[in-house]
Amino acid sequence: MPWTRSARRWSDEASHSEVQHFIDDQRRAVVVGLDVAANGKKRQRLYAIRKSAIHGRGVFATAKINRGTTFLEYKGRRSAWEEALKRADSDPNDPSHTLLFELHDRTVIDAGVGGNAAPWVNHSCDPNCEAYENDAGLIFIRARRRILAGEELTYDYCLTIPGKLSKRDLARYTCRCLAITCRGSLLARKKRC
Repeated sequence: MPWTRSARRWSDEASHSEVQHFIDDQRRAVVVGLDVAANGKKRQRLYAIRKSAIHGRGVFATAKINRGTTFLEYKGRRSAWEEALKRADSDPNDPSHTLLFELHDRTVIDAGVGGNAAPWVNHSCDPNCEAYENDAGLIFIRARRRILAGEELTYDYCLTIPGKLSKRDLARYTCRCLAITCRGSLLARKKRC
């Protein structure tokens, strides 16, 4: 059953120089390296992919990230739903891990094709980050609060699934975030998402 992450819409644009780009090289852990900003200066990458206590792999801060800092764009192939449904919508090694992100215009970004580290940012019911869509239809992830080096980066997936779900289907979307305020599900709540 296809499902997607969703983001709140924001009108403020993230400049290219604010966004830390990263291409996942499929290794188990990613070494902290340097990114080149739009102004040509090198700076430390703000995140790395590692094993997560929440679920599989996760993205972790490698340096302090200040509140409001946009540090990652959700990249991948853009397509209509119909085209996305013809491709596998999940990680074949973990069918409950989605790589699809739905935009407000009902198109989809499939991080399984040309994606980066963004799909490895895990869900939390008490997230330290948020995903947002800018006016150009790009999805970015930014810090909701100050994040210290070593913390896992998380946001609320606000998953949406069409149709009625059986108990078995609902069980596939059990949350494992370990937050005190955990709601027990990755699925969107109408009031919050």
